[in-house]
Amino acid sequence: MTPRRDKILIANGQGFWGDSLLGPIRLVNEGPLDYLTLDYLAEVTMSIMQKLKSRDPRAGYATDFVEMVRRVLPRCREKGVKIVANAGGVNPPACRDAVAHAIRQLGITGVRVAIVEGDDILPQLGQLIDAGEGFRNMDTGEELEPHLAKVQSANVYIGAGPIVEALSQDADIVITGRATDPSVVVAPMVYEFGWQWDQYDLLAAATIAGHIVECGAQCTGGNFARWRDIPNLARVGYPVIEASPDGTFVVTKHAGTGGLVNVETVTSQLVYEMGDPRRYITPDGIADFTSVKLEQIGPDRVRASGIRGEPATDTLKVSIAYLDGYKIVGQLTIAGPEAVDKAKLCAEIIFERLALDGIEFSPAERFVEIVGTNVCHAGIMPAPAEPAEVVLRVGARGYDRNKLDRLGMEIVPLVTSGPPGVTGFAGGRPKATEVISYWPALIDRRKVRTSVSVESV
Repeated sequence: MTPRRDKILIANGQGFWGDSLLGPIRLVNEGPLDYLTLDYLAEVTMSIMQKLKSRDPRAGYATDFVEMVRRVLPRCREKGVKIVANAGGVNPPACRDAVAHAIRQLGITGVRVAIVEGDDILPQLGQLIDAGEGFRNMDTGEELEPHLAKVQSANVYIGAGPIVEALSQDADIVITGRATDPSVVVAPMVYEFGWQWDQYDLLAAATIAGHIVECGAQCTGGNFARWRDIPNLARVGYPVIEASPDGTFVVTKHAGTGGLVNVETVTSQLVYEMGDPRRYITPDGIADFTSVKLEQIGPDRVRASGIRGEPATDTLKVSIAYLDGYKIVGQLTIAGPEAVDKAKLCAEIIFERLALDGIEFSPAERFVEIVGTNVCHAGIMPAPAEPAEVVLRVGARGYDRNKLDRLGMEIVPLVTSGPPGVTGFAGGRPKATEVISYWPALIDRRKVRTSVSVESV
């Protein structure tokens, strides 16, 4: 198929649900663009969204996305920018409805909004298990069935295919559920360049491009080790991919923005959450990260080439979240001489007083952390000899919520009945909250059915 264009500009403006709204807004306003992609989802995000949906059938998606559309859509229409986002979470129809309402409020007509469904398999888990899917935990090998009643969410990582289908139906905005982070970037390339699903090197190149930009500004100077070398982080430019039909691409950012794009910043993101560098597995194919050739071809311009790939696997990954008990954490600020020893004594007092009331926590259930004594780099960097102040974080984990809440009642009394220097109590009396644990599994990809629907608003 002849490519529709000989170059496209794809930018990613969100690295997670809660990332700055200024990222996508500035990307649309500050330079040329063809596609704005947004990655909102992480494993724990799906369980949070599922819980929200259980309380309100109109919830369960990235609400930030709606306000973002409201802010950027007029400019996107002027510039012909399409939007692709996995903001649908566990409720793409509700997300579409909220977006449609925002579009109508703007007075804009003729916007084609697509949703991709089929990744949420929570309602079918029992049937799939009966049909032979064991959903074995990829870490432990344990089967899911004994824990089925505790499952909070179950979402298949889907690929670029249904997004391409939506774009082929002239969608201006594509909303998916748990599409993988790179796939929202892969899809525009496949669609615009007419690539086939057996062109493995091209798909691998698109996958690596998507991986590089999936965390937003993390490849343009954010979270970079040599942070003093990064100019104007307040106005950091979010990444733009200049993609070509041959699979080569340039990582860059809009002119005049802060941040930095060089081989090192791109490499730092390239190795982020990578796993096996020779077999980076996605629903769209397998990418060999060791084949990437990165070249600095100009200021804030890094070219990637030489990427190799392999066919996709017969299985898809499933992100399952399940209820795994409860936890509670409270904190006290302790200042003055011997702050560390006083913090240790405070923690001992809490558990001793609970024992006086018949409430015991084993050492394995307890959580004690003294911030200011090098807890972040324990064993790597030396602790300060005598910090003038520390933060005591104390809590526990277990399956008895009432028992944990009782612990929360014994923290604040230390202000008057503990050692001197207990000067701050943050956040009020803590309450036990649910622990959501992650269960990674695989499913036969033939058993996953996605669907695409497009509506004109």
